[in-house]
Amino acid sequence: MNKYDIAIVGGGMVGAALAVGFAKQGRKVAVIEGHKPTPYSPDQSMDIRVSAISEASVRLLEQLGAWQHTVQKRVCPYRRLETWEHPECRTRFSAQEMQLDQLGYIVENRLIQLGLWQEFEQYDNLDVLCSEELDTMTFGEEDNHLHLVSGKTVQASWVVGADGANSKVRRLSGIGITAWDYRQHCMLINVETEQDQQDITWQQFLPSGPRSFLPLCGQQGSLVWYDSPKRIKQLMALNHTQLEQEIVRHFPQELGGITVLQKGAFPLTRRHAQTYINQRCVLVGDAAHTINPLAGQGVNLGFKDAQCLLDVTAEKALTPEGMKQYQQRRYPDNLLMQTGMDVFYKGFSNQLPPLQFARNALLKLAEHSGPIKQQVLKYALGL
Repeated sequence: MNKYDIAIVGGGMVGAALAVGFAKQGRKVAVIEGHKPTPYSPDQSMDIRVSAISEASVRLLEQLGAWQHTVQKRVCPYRRLETWEHPECRTRFSAQEMQLDQLGYIVENRLIQLGLWQEFEQYDNLDVLCSEELDTMTFGEEDNHLHLVSGKTVQASWVVGADGANSKVRRLSGIGITAWDYRQHCMLINVETEQDQQDITWQQFLPSGPRSFLPLCGQQGSLVWYDSPKRIKQLMALNHTQLEQEIVRHFPQELGGITVLQKGAFPLTRRHAQTYINQRCVLVGDAAHTINPLAGQGVNLGFKDAQCLLDVTAEKALTPEGMKQYQQRRYPDNLLMQTGMDVFYKGFSNQLPPLQFARNALLKLAEHSGPIKQQVLKYALGL
């Protein structure tokens, strides 16, 4: 049996970031993951799963030595952001206003993960147990035993659950969740655009849900269509030509002509773990919280979790006090962001005329709010 300081269940973006960070601290780390990320080739189609990576997340990835690997593949910086309901009432943000080179990057999730996995090779104290799956755990006062489906057992002082929204670590450690279904699904559509608009991301709010555009490399973009489960099911059943016609009909004119390349869909659910720590297990990322994706903050909150956990363990080592401090720092911030997105979501889904007037007035007012607008953007970017 191998003994580790930390066993991380889940080698996705957040779990991999923690693995590199803990290895840099000199700790013995195991990563338990079912599948290696698919290797990168420049001629590959872009993945349907992309994230808007904030400047704070980029800084973490740079500290870990992984961002350089991802940048060498493909990333798309964006410098402007617009949001509106009525076309005449827009809130606009720009990197120039903030004296930044860019507001962030749109990056395929797999390429961030690959960049981190490339850093794994630099550390002799980091073991990747791939094609492995957690089966059960035996909990102790000083360490836990992780029993894998293959029959192997791993011993670790602490277990990190970075295994996603349906976290097995969360369930086995007895941590409950507060959750509800938004009764909406989200459709992701990769398209090629006639117009060159690679420096802007935008979102329009509509009664059935927002419509968003995220720029990708090579005059491509990712469209995000929120709607009822029934409507998304209908859209998923269309061929590419039929879907193109629906997009042109229902997306704002800013988009212009498009060609559909690929599509996918998933339900929207809000979850928040009732605690992040129990029985020498710690939750991060989607295992701890999922959020309405309309502001693109999901993975950035996960990277904030990772940064905070690395900071407190560097200060206080792997102690229960340090883990409690991680929870004290991250739980309120994650709850605030979840609540803010819920207010936004519910506020814009209500079609009462007075409320419609009020929110459009607020968007127009926000456009000219100066320091307040900048402060909101700084918070979203993690600055």
